[in-house]
Amino acid sequence: MSTPSPPGFRSHVVPYLTRAAHFSSPFITTFLLIHLTAPALASLGGSSLASQTMLLGREYYQTPFGEKYLVLGPIAIHTVSATLKRLFKPSRRFTSLLTLTGYATMLFLLPTHYLLHRVTPASTTPPISELGPSELDYEFVKYGVQTWPGRSTLLYGGLVLCVGLHAVDGMALVWNTYMKDRITNASRNLRIGGMVAGMVAPVMAGLFALWAEPSFAFPQMAKRFESVFATSIFYRV
Repeated sequence: MSTPSPPGFRSHVVPYLTRAAHFSSPFITTFLLIHLTAPALASLGGSSLASQTMLLGREYYQTPFGEKYLVLGPIAIHTVSATLKRLFKPSRRFTSLLTLTGYATMLFLLPTHYLLHRVTPASTTPPISELGPSELDYEFVKYGVQTWPGRSTLLYGGLVLCVGLHAVDGMALVWNTYMKDRITNASRNLRIGGMVAGMVAPVMAGLFALWAEPSFAFPQMAKRFESVFATSIFYRV
């Protein structure tokens, strides 16, 4: 009688990739809750409250340690492990909501947002001249929303919606993997509705409040803001 062949490399690696994707998720979720609180509060206190909240949040996600190990590191681990797992298990559907929102976020929406709000403002080239943390507040976001309301709404709204939908299905998957009481598919629409009401709607309401609020940016600062947005093809066309 022939003995069964030993499990292959894929069967050894996939469980570790699964754990890496799952255990990096809480770090990303924590960052999102902190980061999205600021725009959500703009509907209550305008750009002033949003900026103050953002400055507090930066103590978590924009310190030398926090940005590397609590934000960018977990995002990189989550992305790489999920992608490798997908490559090792090609039979898995590429059209699921979890997969589509994940790739839309990581390949398009998040890089666009990160370059525009983190990388480009740090450029020392005039007229940007390295916008400092105190200068890069919600007046910058307000400028973009007021100058390009349509495309800003699509980019901000698309990012928040994709991240929220990905989180809804992802958290259910993690829960069902490790907990005895499983989350059923029957409650999926309710979870999605709750995510839209609890995450997307407050953020979009905050962006609307910023759009309706008068601009407080000095003309010279507005030029520097414009130069940042001009580096993105989405704001040049």
